[in-house]
Amino acid sequence: MRQTSESRPRRRKQAAVTAAVACIIAILAISVFAGACGGTATTTTTAASPGTTTAGATSAAQIVMKGFAFVPADVTIKAGESVTWTNEDSVTHDATADNGEFQSGNMENGATFTFTFDKAGSYPYYCALHPTMTGTITVQ
Repeated sequence: MRQTSESRPRRRKQAAVTAAVACIIAILAISVFAGACGGTATTTTTAASPGTTTAGATSAAQIVMKGFAFVPADVTIKAGESVTWTNEDSVTHDATADNGEFQSGNMENGATFTFTFDKAGSYPYYCALHPTMTGTITVQ
């Protein structure tokens, strides 16, 4: 079938509309995917054992969330000292104690969480968003 001069602009317009719709759908799909991976926005998070605060506290240990891992994963500190986790990954993570002793909440890139360990013991923890990320705090 031969195209007339009137049908060419109509086809160009239809192609432009189709391309615009495809772009909008792609943007929406990316937004939904990013939301599912990220969770809630959280600024710097600070928490402590019940009845204490960590304002101005210095950390005995620093743990970085990087490459979907806690680095270092296993840390030993003394009772009364604090551990600070910092998310240096491009995705949201958290630090959750197996026994419920601490839970950082969702931490976006750059967020920190500090917890003071008052009692000796072993505190296994993991990332609730990525359960293969695990570590242990040993308090002497």
